[in-house]
Amino acid sequence: MGNSLDLQAAKRELLANLLRKEGIGHDPKTIYPRQNSDKIPLSFAQQRLWFLDQLDSGKSVYNICRAYRLTGQLDVDVLIRSVNEIIRRHEILRTVFPTVDDQPVQFIIPNLTLIIPMLDLREFSVDEQEKETSSLVVDEVGYSFDLVRGPLLRLRLLRLRDEQHVLVFTAHQIICDGWSVNLFFRELESLYRVYSGNENGALPEPTIQFADYAVWQRGLAKGPIIDLQLSYWKERLAGILPAFQLSTDHPRPAIQTFHGARATVEITESMTNAVRELGRNNGATLFVTLMSVFNVLLHRYTAHEEILIGFSISNRYRAAIQDLIGFFVNTLVLRTNFSGDVTFRQLLARVRDDCREAYAHQDLPFENLVEELQPRRDLARNPLFQVMFLFQNGSASDFQLPGVAVEPVRVNSSISKFDLTLSFTEGLRKLTGFFEYSTDLFEHATIRRMSGHFQALLEGIVTDPDQPISSFSLLTETERQLVLGEWNATATEYPKDSCIHELFEAQVARTPEAIAVEFGEKRATYRELNTRANQLAHYLQRLSVGPGKLVGICLERSLEMILGLLGILKAGCAYVPLDPLYPRERLVFTLDDAQCSILLTEQKFIEDERWKIEESHPLFSILYTRLAVICVDRDWDEIAAESDINPVPQVRSTDLAYVIYTSGSTGKPKGVQVSHKSVVNCLFGIGEKVALSPEDVFLAITTVSFDIAAVELYLPLITGAKLLLTSRNEVLDGKALLDRLTECGGTVMQA
Repeated sequence: MGNSLDLQAAKRELLANLLRKEGIGHDPKTIYPRQNSDKIPLSFAQQRLWFLDQLDSGKSVYNICRAYRLTGQLDVDVLIRSVNEIIRRHEILRTVFPTVDDQPVQFIIPNLTLIIPMLDLREFSVDEQEKETSSLVVDEVGYSFDLVRGPLLRLRLLRLRDEQHVLVFTAHQIICDGWSVNLFFRELESLYRVYSGNENGALPEPTIQFADYAVWQRGLAKGPIIDLQLSYWKERLAGILPAFQLSTDHPRPAIQTFHGARATVEITESMTNAVRELGRNNGATLFVTLMSVFNVLLHRYTAHEEILIGFSISNRYRAAIQDLIGFFVNTLVLRTNFSGDVTFRQLLARVRDDCREAYAHQDLPFENLVEELQPRRDLARNPLFQVMFLFQNGSASDFQLPGVAVEPVRVNSSISKFDLTLSFTEGLRKLTGFFEYSTDLFEHATIRRMSGHFQALLEGIVTDPDQPISSFSLLTETERQLVLGEWNATATEYPKDSCIHELFEAQVARTPEAIAVEFGEKRATYRELNTRANQLAHYLQRLSVGPGKLVGICLERSLEMILGLLGILKAGCAYVPLDPLYPRERLVFTLDDAQCSILLTEQKFIEDERWKIEESHPLFSILYTRLAVICVDRDWDEIAAESDINPVPQVRSTDLAYVIYTSGSTGKPKGVQVSHKSVVNCLFGIGEKVALSPEDVFLAITTVSFDIAAVELYLPLITGAKLLLTSRNEVLDGKALLDRLTECGGTVMQA
């Protein structure tokens, strides 16, 4: 680890030396005016936007739009004069992008006067004005710029009253970024003050223009600085990049449409201060701290060991371009590793150090990185990352005009460039933010929940940042009440002290002559079924079996199977169901593992070739020495001699009703113990939803070796309904089962 850190330090020192050698720092003379105005190349970021426009012209994905309500004595002529002075000062606002020799170039229009049309809405009602304003802003957001003809900047003015206007600004990102828009309105404020006579002086002329930067950037790309930075990024993003798989509400479309919406994130002033304090205590900026929390949220949502997030930087650390309008922003990629159950404080240190390294290598254009890494192209996804984090210091939209109150108007974006973007702006007192999301993938309710989870996570982190990130709760207070309170408020009255057979006996007393079970041509009333089950129970008790004893039952689906189950329960025993078609080894393993002392079956199964075992075989002692076998057909005369009254209860509801064995797909089958109380709880829970009555016919199709068979067999027998057993052949043949369901008049079936 020490050698790795030493290597990174050496690389940073080498990069610093190269930067000094190339004269790249905070000296305003580091970027010189271009020598040739012909065939001015595009910057790398501009070239990417130009290329995307060629693929699908007419898209408004890369529009920047802002709107302001201006209340007071607005001098429209001064406003227009100020705007056109800004356009004169900054060549990029007069730039279009034709092709020369099949290559895009920057062509600067020598003189451009922008007309600002005004729409007069004074005759409209207040509600109509608001509707028209919203409609106009939506139209401007979706305006399609022509990169060849231009201009690529638009302003619109709405007059609501004599002293109230709305100003709408729209530009294509190929000529400006968020920093540039802020700069535009700062210059607008200064020029408006000068031209309206409130101030003297003029703005200093820019020493260079964006075109100079583009030429310089192209030259820098051919030097050792970019080579060194590229080496860093190739190492940082080496190997298989993790694919971001956030669960979505809708399937991903084959081609990204950029349809989007926003959901606000509310951060209180006290929480903002707490996050600032957490960052300060750990040597991290507010940006890094929030980025770390977002990383944790994505990790908890996806369980990915690595998360890739894109983030934008202003790319203006050179003094020469601080006050220049243009598209300077660059995109960096943060690859965060979650190996080990780290605490948030430890993760914050990782993210802080990774961000510092990324900033030290920020000159490499994102477009060059993508070209070098050559990720698999997918029209449904962005290259390298699907999630973005944005952070802006200070209020990005505040500017003032003399005699005019300026208020930002909310611009509802219907665009999302990524699957998900979390954006924050740092105000004087608190953070404001929003989630921007692809509406092709997510519903608004999903993102609202995500916003709540982010805030819950933030609250937990600032309270105790030394917790492992796996232990922080994502639940909001409302969700916690819902999950732990409302959804868990399942307590209900049911006969929790009664056993299954006791509930059956109570039903026998209510409807003794009703048909309880039917199988083929055989049927039995509730009284008949209870009588025969009682006789079997007394027979078993005479064999000294009772509570805690397990009886294996291996019978085909039949009336005998039902009375066998009831008889075992009435005797106070628990049964172990065995499917007659199981292999011999599985059957004998179950009997041996469950320590059954009795097997209830039929003569034909005992005589089956599968059971004929030599005395030397290890299974012999289980089958013929330790196990007493009762055949309900062979031994019934002896069984029928027993009493037919209900046996005296010998079990409680907490005692076992049956032990059912798992499939054994992950190893040896394991017996699961199920009590009477558990089964009764299940029966009454389902009974509330199904509401069986004596008029119902329940078609039972599940093998008794499967746990949910208990619902099919016992729910009808404790509610007075008719239990209709199907044969194995009917269950395995879909058409036969449909015919049976149609003919029998069944009203309920579980499948």
